[in-house]
Amino acid sequence: MNSHRPRGFTLIEVLVALAIFGMLAAIAYGTLSATLSNAETLTERMQRLQAVQRTMRYLSEDFMQLAPRPVRVDLGLAPALHTDVQSDFAVSLTHGGWSNPAALPRSTLQRVAYRLEENELVRYHWTVLDRTLSNEPAGRVLLDEVDSVAFRFMQDNGEWTEEWPPENRPGLLGLRHRPRAVEIVLTLTDTTEISRLLEIAP
Repeated sequence: MNSHRPRGFTLIEVLVALAIFGMLAAIAYGTLSATLSNAETLTERMQRLQAVQRTMRYLSEDFMQLAPRPVRVDLGLAPALHTDVQSDFAVSLTHGGWSNPAALPRSTLQRVAYRLEENELVRYHWTVLDRTLSNEPAGRVLLDEVDSVAFRFMQDNGEWTEEWPPENRPGLLGLRHRPRAVEIVLTLTDTTEISRLLEIAP
């Protein structure tokens, strides 16, 4: 006759098992938390990279489709491409290629401008080229955490200038004149500098 009875776990064994389970759960939670944190950081970096790429694409397309079309403004004519230290905008220009899928009675040329506002790069556009006081531009923030945006323009003689039209192109000729190339320099608040050199079609 077998007198041995099946015995259960002792209290010490249960406590040891719970301690091991707790340690494994803590390790698993820490790993999961780190994984989620890394995934969130990666997502933020990807979104930031996409925003920077989108901003440079807008700038590049606008300049590469630069049209020699001055526009009427409140006090006269504005050059097809205009930038100077006294301007309200960092740069303003007329570009072609404005899509018109609804076949509206309007030009395929569009006037756009860029301005830095509280570390945000804003792109403005007007619905008409020759505007009046009632034509207000629509703005869209392209990129935040921007420290500065700068432009340089190559003249016909190969020299660079930061203002356009250049002083040696007065009158109507200067209003329609386009540079040979444009350099865009975008400096972010983390000191990252992004530059792009674009050739302008003659």
